[in-house]
Amino acid sequence: MLGIETSCDETGVAVYDSENGLLADCLYSQIGIHAKYGGVIPELASRDHIRKTLPLVQQVLLEAGITQSEIEGVAYTAGPGLIGALLVGASLGRSLGLAWNVPTLGVHHMEGHLLAPMLEKNPPQFPFVALLVSGGHTQLVQVDGIGSYRLLGESLDDAAGEAFDKVGKMLGLPYPGGPHVAKLAVEGKEGQFDFPRPMTNRPGLDFSFSGLKTSVRNTIADQLDETGNLDAQVRADIARAFEDAVVSTLSIKCRRALEQTGLQTLIIAGGVSANLHLREILEQAMEKVGGKLFYAQPKYCTDNGAMIAYAGCQRLMAGQKDDLEIKAQPRWSLESLPAI
Repeated sequence: MLGIETSCDETGVAVYDSENGLLADCLYSQIGIHAKYGGVIPELASRDHIRKTLPLVQQVLLEAGITQSEIEGVAYTAGPGLIGALLVGASLGRSLGLAWNVPTLGVHHMEGHLLAPMLEKNPPQFPFVALLVSGGHTQLVQVDGIGSYRLLGESLDDAAGEAFDKVGKMLGLPYPGGPHVAKLAVEGKEGQFDFPRPMTNRPGLDFSFSGLKTSVRNTIADQLDETGNLDAQVRADIARAFEDAVVSTLSIKCRRALEQTGLQTLIIAGGVSANLHLREILEQAMEKVGGKLFYAQPKYCTDNGAMIAYAGCQRLMAGQKDDLEIKAQPRWSLESLPAI
């Protein structure tokens, strides 16, 4: 199965084999293009996907040591995401399928993330609770099988990844801010600032990070010196306190979700799941309740073609495939997917 991911600002292409696992994957990041704007410019993202996707298809086939005649299906991200970027992958994926006379399948981006831990040597077993934390999504999902999903809670405003990026911008860190905030937090002193753990003092499993973001902005304003600058150590302390607040909030909600469902297996997926502090805290939480935590290696936490190839392969083997319509959906409910 050839997998193509073009939902935002990374072009990912991979080849997955149902018997031998992942054969090859290639990834091109557009960070250099969007960094000077401080965020993703959708039109530029779409144009760059047009330039990069087909060369990456050729590269991944070469690295896998196979020819196009050995491809038995093509999977592409059909949503959610930036509509122009999605259409690049969808159009190319459908075209390759027609040219090679193989079935194609549009894959849900978040299902790809959710199933990414399945690429590891010791994958989790169904059922489990999944915490999906990426740049645009923060969701808790009960997973009884592929396509059998029940949304338990989600962010009502900014996702955790968005909050990381915006706080990084407030602190004057390079784009994308999330990884730089996590790196700076390592230098921060614990307990110097105390930010709220939003929506943890009320029942439910939804998230909200807009208030936390505002609290950070106000703290930065209070800590500026006479010249309008922020002391380097204070900047690190704020990053540490912010990361602690996000990680603590996610951990509390995960424990609630496990208690509510009666499950003892938790997976974390999406870009923020690569955060080492989050992994450490959730590992400790799962040890206390005798549960297990699973996650993908860092390169499969961010957007990538491998997760799309894997998800597409499972659905293709179940007999699912596209009709003649080229589909791309910027908004797409995970719960609407058919079970297999």
